Amino acid sequence: MANPRSITHLRCPFYAEPPPTPPKEETRQQFRPAGAKRPSSVPRFLDLPASESQTEFMAHIYLTFDFARDEEKAQQARHKLEGWKQAFRLDKKLLYKVERTAAAPSDGDAKPPKLEKSKSKGKGKAVAAAEVEASPSNDDIRLLVRLAFSGHEKLSEQRWVERIPSEEPFQGASPAVVRPGDASFESTEKQFDELT
Repeated sequence: MANPRSITHLRCPFYAEPPPTPPKEETRQQFRPAGAKRPSSVPRFLDLPASESQTEFMAHIYLTFDFARDEEKAQQARHKLEGWKQAFRLDKKLLYKVERTAAAPSDGDAKPPKLEKSKSKGKGKAVAAAEVEASPSNDDIRLLVRLAFSGHEKLSEQRWVERIPSEEPFQGASPAVVRPGDASFESTEKQFDELT
């Protein structure tokens, strides 16, 4: 096929060739080694390191529950939180830690109750283990729950703040909500970070 310019040149006697344009500079960014600096006029792209963080600060809300010495209720609360984390995919948005503080023994609680050993074989070990778990502990149990929702999830955050204290194992545990503006927020946050 013939070049269209040559055909036009033959048809029109007044046709003049346009002046040649200078070659354009390459607009694509050339590969540079990791340590090489680039001029400030070159824009940053997604594959290059950003100058500042793109993640925003998320305010945490802490919920505290004091179960006193009720180990069974604390375990129910833990299981309920784990179920919610899995069902609603709240892996990093809902975190909890359990704090156990040894209570000072009173006169009546000076010695822990002794468990009788059963002589039957087989199920005896399981029964003894169940009795150990059922025995009241002298530790005060406190559950700290941290909600970390991003800015666009305010409605979900508010629903969880209202829902968790209203559920069965949490109701009798004197629930308290600690928000970022509260006086005890810093101490609660520090306590949560120190717990394992």
